[in-house]
Amino acid sequence: MARLLGIDPGLRFTGWGLVDVDGNRLRHVADGVIATDGDESVPDRLCQLHRELTALLIEHAPDEAAVEETYVNRNGAATLKLGYARGVALLVPALRGIPVAEYAAKSVKMAVVGTGGADKAQVQDMVRRLLPGARMRKADAADALAVAICHAHHRASKLRWSGGVQMA
Repeated sequence: MARLLGIDPGLRFTGWGLVDVDGNRLRHVADGVIATDGDESVPDRLCQLHRELTALLIEHAPDEAAVEETYVNRNGAATLKLGYARGVALLVPALRGIPVAEYAAKSVKMAVVGTGGADKAQVQDMVRRLLPGARMRKADAADALAVAICHAHHRASKLRWSGGVQMA
């Protein structure tokens, strides 16, 4: 069994979701959102994100993490701030020796819904179906659980192709 952490990074809201994987079985462990105050400086918000992700790792001890890749839009400043948050989301587990995978949003949607063009409501609905009991009060938490589910699928494929030998 492995515990996987999915992270949907954002400077305002960073969603996180934890699932336990045993073979092809998924079990919801926990999910939530780290919210930062937009009135604070960017460095202070990044420090808060670092502190809260570190506390999350200490509390739940995931074996692996997965982070959604940055979506680049026309607003360069917003994309850059998202990149800062994503950097923290990649760094925190790496500092603790936890392997980190990265997935594009289309890959996450494909793994969870079956189409890379799925909308947020479709993703949330499928996450609820795949993880009975998941409450997901915010879309960011559902997106993070979807990242964890995507990682579980990709991880299972890698294990099958390696002859069942777990790859580090």
